[in-house]
Amino acid sequence: MRPRVARFDPMRRGLAWLFALPLMLVGSQAAHVFAYRWVYPSSDVRLHALFVTGHGYLDRLPFVLAAGGAVALVALLFAAADAARGRRVARLPAAAFALLPPVAFVLQEVLERSVHSGTFFWQAVEAPTFIPGLLLQLPFAIVAYLVARVLLRAAERAGRALAAAPPRVAFVVALQRTPPHPVFGRRRSPLAHRLAQRGPPPLLA
Repeated sequence: MRPRVARFDPMRRGLAWLFALPLMLVGSQAAHVFAYRWVYPSSDVRLHALFVTGHGYLDRLPFVLAAGGAVALVALLFAAADAARGRRVARLPAAAFALLPPVAFVLQEVLERSVHSGTFFWQAVEAPTFIPGLLLQLPFAIVAYLVARVLLRAAERAGRALAAAPPRVAFVVALQRTPPHPVFGRRRSPLAHRLAQRGPPPLLA
């Protein structure tokens, strides 16, 4: 019997991206929050700075992160299913985690202030939170990459273990645990039993 060779489907790379992008988003937003906490330790000053710079939408961020988490979970389940079918789970390059979060942070800062002011506000790069937020993107991106790699490996191993498990074991165990059904014979009436032991009537004999 030939060993099962893992096949690679290019279309499945999209599933890996659907799993990785929410993790990148979480890392980028965590760096964003820590940057504002770093620059503005006082909560009152920080809330005022967020309000005047167009960050009022952040109260909806938990819903966005929850939706991203659901998408990542579905993609992770598909990755496990692919591994169970003998397909190779796509690996994302580390460069994607190193480049996309900083770019997303720069675009986010510029768009936030541009929408709030009504004009293209390139001066967002001069804000006191810009450089700290940009520097924090790299360590959070590394953490997101490591988490994504560990989870994808775990899903791949779980899928392969599920495919390698003998399917008959659970069926046999279920049969052994099921109590046998008692078989009852057809009960004969006492009259029929008595007639079976007596001979025919004298007239018929």
